[in-house]
Amino acid sequence: MVPALRLLLAFLAIGSCMAADHIDLWPMPKSVTHGTQRLYVSKDLAMSMEGSKYSDEKTILKDAFQRTVDLLKLNHAADGANPSSYVLTGVNIAVHSPEDELNFGVDESYNLTIHTVGEPLHAHIEAQTVFGALHALQTFSQLCYFDFTSRLIELNSAPWMITDAPRFPYRGLLIDTSRHYLPLTTIKGVIDAMAYSKLNVLHWHIVDEQSFPIEIPSYPKLWNGSYSYSERYTMSDAVDIVRYAENRGVNVLAEIDVPGHALSWGVGYPTLWPSDSCKEPLDVSNNFTFTVIDGILSDFSKVFKFKFVHVGGDEVNTSCWTATPHIKEWLNDNHMNVSDAYRYFVLRTQKIAISHGYDVVNWEETFNHFGEKLDRKTVVHNWLGGDVAPKVVAAGLRCIVSNQDKWYLDHLDATWEGFYMNEPLKGIDNPEQQRLVIGGEVCMWGEQIDASDIEQTIWPRAAAAAERLWTPIEKLAEDARSATSRLSRFRCLLNQRGVAAAPLAGDGRTAPYEPGPCVRQ
Repeated sequence: MVPALRLLLAFLAIGSCMAADHIDLWPMPKSVTHGTQRLYVSKDLAMSMEGSKYSDEKTILKDAFQRTVDLLKLNHAADGANPSSYVLTGVNIAVHSPEDELNFGVDESYNLTIHTVGEPLHAHIEAQTVFGALHALQTFSQLCYFDFTSRLIELNSAPWMITDAPRFPYRGLLIDTSRHYLPLTTIKGVIDAMAYSKLNVLHWHIVDEQSFPIEIPSYPKLWNGSYSYSERYTMSDAVDIVRYAENRGVNVLAEIDVPGHALSWGVGYPTLWPSDSCKEPLDVSNNFTFTVIDGILSDFSKVFKFKFVHVGGDEVNTSCWTATPHIKEWLNDNHMNVSDAYRYFVLRTQKIAISHGYDVVNWEETFNHFGEKLDRKTVVHNWLGGDVAPKVVAAGLRCIVSNQDKWYLDHLDATWEGFYMNEPLKGIDNPEQQRLVIGGEVCMWGEQIDASDIEQTIWPRAAAAAERLWTPIEKLAEDARSATSRLSRFRCLLNQRGVAAAPLAGDGRTAPYEPGPCVRQ
């Protein structure tokens, strides 16, 4: 750890979790005002829904409120005596829309108000949708803490008036279950921490060349390409993950990366390979290849209800196509070279995905090679170059930013400061083009992570990007160092909630530098 940062973190160890003159919320809301009064949170804190048009038939709010209460206690016994005044007895949640479909672009805004006068005292949440209310509960949970003197949950600096809404509608995190299998409990833990950070899209890179762990009912031999019999996901598992995520305001973006990252497909269906000795990319000349893709996306459409599906298209080495006689003959018969065949494969796959009701996401190589041919509904996923997003939106296509030098979590030398300062709209000044950048995504590629170290590799760096994607640009810290205090405390809060977030000081997945309080690491 550099001495300057070590000294800065040492200063952060001094003070309470919610100092009267400091706002320790992460990500920073759109608008915050507060006072100086301490409130006590009742041990019997109750939820009400007066003025709400939302019925909560799926118990999304009820379950979220109970999770919030559990988070406030942090497994401590809040057994102190309730004081006679300044006791917050409930949270009233008024949701204006009766709908609870987690559609892309759903209204995630909310107002959170906590008064210091009235009897009884309540926190008031107002949101257009239930998903805005979920974010409000996350913010409320950060205002409260367990006090070891009173042995009660306390809330400092009331009254609070918070108005909040996300800057971008797409705030993503990629996980990779092909390079290493991730147990369902691990995936759910990632989703929980995403909700704490207000990230809202889990990009599930399910399969790749190394393994094919998911069940596909239409082609049941595909998961013969899994690492082992136990390292698999049933379709029921996928339904469970999607439901778990949606109940926390998180959509699941499923990906199959074709044609180049699909060697594992041929374990169950060898005719998908160009040949036994040259197994990747998928055989472009074989109609069965596209029949299988159609079957996969048909099965996906019954489970993964998000507006988008990711169909890859990156890192395609076409040498197998020219080295395989029957594919070379097909190319000649169709007057194609390998670049033509690459374009043909991607565009045909796009049409299949669109036929199942999806908008398509492709990695940026597809745009770089034949951007003018892509379907106009395509979302280009930028990962290679920092100058690509401006070109994508200038061409009228939507874009997700994940430039690898800043937002790839497997790059352990990428610091949280770099994650924080990475601006998705860099080089894009036209307001109409800015709106085509739907958001950004941090990527946790799985070559060197598994269930044993995924959390400390993701957090807190992903949270730094989360604030960049949530908070209005005028509220963002101009210098990442001025956000150190808040992120350090949020990292400690993650630890208290059971998330193995690594220290801020040092590279990704670093260990604590020396003995000391959490906020000093």
